[in-house]
Amino acid sequence: MIKIASVVLNNFTNDSRVLKENITLQNAGYDVRVVALHQEELKEYEEVQGIPVHRVKLSTMNWSKNMMGSLLKYVEWSYRIIREYKSSDIMHCNDLNALHIGVISKLFNKNLKVVYDAHEYETETVYLSGIKKKLAKISEKFLIKYVDKTITVSDAIAEEYVRLYGIEKPLLVLNTPVYKKIEKKDIFRETFNITKEQTIFLYQGNLSKGRGVEVVLETFKAFENRDNVVVFMGYGEFESYILKQEEEYEHIFFHKAVSPDILLDYTSSADFGISMIEDVCLSYRYCLPNKMFEYIMAEVPVIVSNLPEMKKLLEQYEVGVIANDNSERALKEAILKASNLDKESLSKNIKCVKEIYNWEEQEKVLLELYRGLYV
Repeated sequence: MIKIASVVLNNFTNDSRVLKENITLQNAGYDVRVVALHQEELKEYEEVQGIPVHRVKLSTMNWSKNMMGSLLKYVEWSYRIIREYKSSDIMHCNDLNALHIGVISKLFNKNLKVVYDAHEYETETVYLSGIKKKLAKISEKFLIKYVDKTITVSDAIAEEYVRLYGIEKPLLVLNTPVYKKIEKKDIFRETFNITKEQTIFLYQGNLSKGRGVEVVLETFKAFENRDNVVVFMGYGEFESYILKQEEEYEHIFFHKAVSPDILLDYTSSADFGISMIEDVCLSYRYCLPNKMFEYIMAEVPVIVSNLPEMKKLLEQYEVGVIANDNSERALKEAILKASNLDKESLSKNIKCVKEIYNWEEQEKVLLELYRGLYV
């Protein structure tokens, strides 16, 4: 049986993409294991939905959090994984910060295959600047030459990798949810006492900078009537601020994040989903957010930023509204336009799109890629 080590530099508690990929590969007969980073109060070894997980404990974990301390932790984490998993048949490296582990392991195991899974435009993220960004670009340019197969999450990002490195175009494995037949719920109306006459707009996901949280808040604060309400559901740096706005405005609500197994029941309780990713880095500009696909799977039409990949999908399938830009004015116009769309046509279009953009379709690409490793 072919052994796969799927390496990810997080504690693997909320990584739906990595989990879905490994469930798919396990079901296809591969011997899979997720190798992650240990954190206090988490098990070192466990199974998550039948997938074996090893969270690597570090002796340096409690060392200083300055740059030197972080570097030493990273080195120890890398060394431990290479030492223990270099004999794997395939190393699936999730994100750039795991890629060197696969490439170095090849020095000890010439038969090892390396899959590079770029979850975003890895060298153009909002978190990279200055010397860190330069080092990331140098690292990826060098390491990608030793990769057997590359996959990524949007066509624009795939084209960028071809342009930058002259490699075979990466295959697209979009971060879509598992297909689910939806029985529409009304959880938000029941929870927050929202009337049937009011339209519910949902912001779902990470409440952090660059994702349009502030413009959504300011737009709804400026509405004079209460016909349109917004529900924020998730976690992140803006959570406490949203809670304060909830106290002040009767049409702004906050709901804590829920587990993936019940998420779409909550999502389906909204009338529209909002994904206002800001054009603050190339990774965001070329993104296809998983939250957008979650809205569609829950049969909720969407309002999205005027960014190329999201715009292309909405123009092709007509499942919502594209805001002209990320200003309050543009979002307000999009909200008013959305409220006047034909609900029957929207529903029909969304039902068609969810048949295309679901994990069952994406996993076909993943399995094709893995079969190609031994051709």
